[in-house]
Amino acid sequence: MNLKVLALCLLSSAAVADFKVTSSDITAGEAMSNAQEFKGFGCNGDNLSPQLSWTQGPDDTKSYAITAYDPDAPTGSGWWHWLVFNIPADVHELPTGAGSAEGEALPDGAMQSRTDYGSVGFGGACPPRGDQAHRYQFTVFALDTDKLDLEPDSSGALVGYFLNSHALQKTTLEALYQRP
Repeated sequence: MNLKVLALCLLSSAAVADFKVTSSDITAGEAMSNAQEFKGFGCNGDNLSPQLSWTQGPDDTKSYAITAYDPDAPTGSGWWHWLVFNIPADVHELPTGAGSAEGEALPDGAMQSRTDYGSVGFGGACPPRGDQAHRYQFTVFALDTDKLDLEPDSSGALVGYFLNSHALQKTTLEALYQRP
């Protein structure tokens, strides 16, 4: 391998390693609290989106997006719990509860779209009673565009398509939840 290619590979892997998401409300690999459980469908949680902080994305980042996804939902296609995009590039944190339907704690310009619960805003964990713990993946995307021209009723699949086509980097924090 030539030295230039090796240097680019090392720089690229260092940049990926530097882009991280953390939370004061949830911990990687550990169970989320009742605060992140959905309120409805037989669940009685507080339905609060967790606080999330992330490091600066690549230099050409123009906006960020966040998704929350349960790949273990017994649907055959997982479950979209939250989709928020058009977060300005100078924002690196969302407070607890920013995913309310009203989105009052979201930065100007940010938009949420429809979850698999059929409504806009964060929809907390609500796995079927008796299921093993489900994984909840909170992913922050650094995007090469300042705005995704999507509507609030856009599906998770449509939003995911645009996120992946504009992603410069992404980082995921995966927490667990199991109903008692």
